Amino acid sequence: MSDEPFNWHDFLGRWQEEWVPRTDEDDDDEDDGGQTVVRPGRPGAQESAIAAAEERLGRRLPTSYREFLTVSDGWRVDETAGVYQLGGVADIDWFRDPYDMTPLYEESLGDSPRKEDILLAGMWRRALRLETDSDMSYALLDPGDSDQDGEWALYVYKGWSGEFPDRYPSFRAYMEAMYRGFHSDRVERPDFVNATTRAQDAHVQEARLLALRGRYEEALPLLEEALSFGRPHSAVLLNQLRHLLAPRSPRDYGYLVADPRYLPEILPVEAMTPARGEWRLGGDDHWLGMMSARGAARETAEAVLGAMRDGTHRYAPPGPWGRAVAEAREAARWGATDAAWRVLRDALPLWEAPGPSLIAPIGLLADPVLGPLITPERGREVLATPRAGEAGPAPEPVPDLDPPGLAWLTEPAANGRPLDGYRCVWVEGIDPARLPALIGEEGAELGAPADLRETSWRVPGPHEREGVELWEDRAVVAVGRTAEAWAFAFDGDSRYLNKLFLSPAAAASSSGRAVVVWRDPRRSTPGAHPAVFHLSVAEQGEELYAFTVRGTEIQRSGTIPEALDPARLFRPQDTEPDGELRVLEALHTELGLSLPRFALTQGRLRTFTTRSWTRAPREGEGFAYVSIGRRRS
Repeated sequence: MSDEPFNWHDFLGRWQEEWVPRTDEDDDDEDDGGQTVVRPGRPGAQESAIAAAEERLGRRLPTSYREFLTVSDGWRVDETAGVYQLGGVADIDWFRDPYDMTPLYEESLGDSPRKEDILLAGMWRRALRLETDSDMSYALLDPGDSDQDGEWALYVYKGWSGEFPDRYPSFRAYMEAMYRGFHSDRVERPDFVNATTRAQDAHVQEARLLALRGRYEEALPLLEEALSFGRPHSAVLLNQLRHLLAPRSPRDYGYLVADPRYLPEILPVEAMTPARGEWRLGGDDHWLGMMSARGAARETAEAVLGAMRDGTHRYAPPGPWGRAVAEAREAARWGATDAAWRVLRDALPLWEAPGPSLIAPIGLLADPVLGPLITPERGREVLATPRAGEAGPAPEPVPDLDPPGLAWLTEPAANGRPLDGYRCVWVEGIDPARLPALIGEEGAELGAPADLRETSWRVPGPHEREGVELWEDRAVVAVGRTAEAWAFAFDGDSRYLNKLFLSPAAAASSSGRAVVVWRDPRRSTPGAHPAVFHLSVAEQGEELYAFTVRGTEIQRSGTIPEALDPARLFRPQDTEPDGELRVLEALHTELGLSLPRFALTQGRLRTFTTRSWTRAPREGEGFAYVSIGRRRS
């Protein structure tokens, strides 16, 4: 509660006035049709009556309830609130738990109950019952659950619901909530217009302008209060702010999908949840039916859901902002997510709202390539940037997310552990779209942008593909371009590097230099092979040099530059991760190799399937192939 004194006369008077709109000529209790109007309030109780009630109860009443009684000795709450009528001083009495709720709640406390659970379990026998008319509901003031000001918590228990009681920190907080609910229940009535509705609608408009000027932190409380009164447009504006503050959380934009001005932005956002497989209630048919009920054509909703699911949806707004989106997507689809974000950030002031109900480029979140770029920090940057022609200071730019080089490959990922293994082909100075022709299996093409965290466990094994030999090791790789203009093909879930390994460096280098790195970590099972690190460099179709470090054994070929000498990088006294880190740093320094961490761990890149990284066994050679099950990370 606020520290400012609360005026019950003004509060209840306003509520009563809004309950039955009055004019100077209408001072009686009848409306224009001669019908008797039931007003919610009653004359206040005398101090002596309140004192007599306290003596009867054996307790002094909490301040906010006591002050309420001096203004109105009881109150008609509302027909939709569960509790219809609050009694006066002559009606209130101790509840005394007539339905034996206490044992039920005590049984569920467990060995380490929370303080609030203990209070709730004891509430039933000590609470003061306030209501005299309800829908099997009870308004209970609990003297055992009080704050530093001596206010008692108020619980509303709906006996028909089977749910836990709703708790309010004080009687005043309960009445304020009921007043907001009274407004929300009448928001659809065209004749329900008063000083409160006008003030809240003005707050909504003020919040909209504040949000467009980048002052979203000031807009949030205005919209939250307006929403508690059920004011139109408050929910959809507030949802946009909350969505960008938590970009992965689902949001519901209601009937905005029916407006053709907003449909291209809103419908794909609504489809994000079912497209991710998170929609459970009734599946696709239920979601499609819900969109149709809101006014979106079923065929349109079906097409959008399909495009979201297969990764082909494109956020394509008009104008200068749309051109910046296209430029950013071109950068992001090859892994340059920081560069893509800078393009979007610079163009945000050019974004134009298609109508008054949109205050941010929400449709960006549904784009399969650009959506993952919007982290909570970047979402705040979007909201803090003035846009749609409004002026204001620009926010401090969010730092880039990709570290330079390759050292990040040794660091724990979001799940707390490093990559199990990885392998990558870099080709200098070519378009990444050429990689399938250089190292792809027959007929390989770049697929739609994919979530790389899912592709690894969906890769079929050799026994699951017709025409593939069991000794083959075909990788599904993510494709992109580094900041230093190397095209790359990366597999972050590599298999065992065995002695049939055949480096794809020579095949990849037909028009320039190519580098292959494969790190196969030491397995934790007893008797497993040691960690392996392989490097090979080729140019114009010929391998220049290579080495493979397998535990303490080093195999080498060609003239290896001193900076990449494995004997220098992998020292006997060091641990395997130390050597790995040292060689990755050397590859960045000497060859300019890097990989985009964000795109490979959180974004979406296009993929293709390579030719086998292993050769056919020669006469006298054997191999083992074991398939136990797919692991899902």
